[in-house]
Order: sequence, then C-alpha cells, then structure tokens
Amino acid sequence: MRFSKATNYALHSMLFMIGEASNKPVGVQYLAEKQGVSPAYLSKILTKLVKAGLIDSVSGANGGYTLGAQNKDVSFLDIIHAIEGTASLFNCCLDGKTECLIQKVMVSAEQAMEERLMVQKLVDLVDQKAVGK
Repeated sequence: MRFSKATNYALHSMLFMIGEASNKPVGVQYLAEKQGVSPAYLSKILTKLVKAGLIDSVSGANGGYTLGAQNKDVSFLDIIHAIEGTASLFNCCLDGKTECLIQKVMVSAEQAMEERLMVQKLVDLVDQKAVGK
C-alpha cells in the first residue's frame, strides 16, 4: 500500500503549521522550501486542504495559510481523505457477482487502518517533539 507524495507533503505542511506558535499566515514558498518541493505543486495540495476546511487561505502581501484553532487536533485520516479521497483501497474483480471473501478481509484491514489513523492526531507529534527536546 502506498500513499501519494501529495499526502506526504500535506501531512508535513500541516505538522509545521500546528507546531508554529504564532497564528501568522505561512507562505507557500516557505513551506515548499522546507520540504524541497515546487511551490506550484504544493499550492495545489494546500488548496485541497482549504477545500476540506482543514486550513484557511489568507490573501495579500502577508498572506499564506493558517490553521484554525478548531483544527489543532486534526487527524492523519482527515488529511489523507482531503488529498486521496475516501474510495476503498481494494475493489474485488468479481464486481459483486458473488460474495467475495477476499474483499471482506481487505475491507476489515482497511477499517482497522482508518481507525488507527483517525485517533492519531498531528498535534501528538508536536507534543512528542517538545518532550524530546
């Protein structure tokens, strides 16, 4: 199983914004430089996070992206769904012609993974980082 690079960049961008002490907007150029990615590419990813309501976009010379206070406890799953969507990872090739035992196993595994990702909050990583200092 593999998530896209976009999910990787989204998770790191969100972690950075959560870890920031100030509520000042963070520019896409700054986030892109920190991750070694094109600002244009990262901008598309951040737009998906805005559409999902996970971050806000601030226009203007001092604009950028901010994380609302209500989103401090955003989960890994929230971010993954914003970038990857919510489609199942596995689709049985039998197309529902018969009950698929393989599909049952795969759906169960996916549900367990989603439950784990739902309880894992990015803010917990910031807290772990602070303890490690």
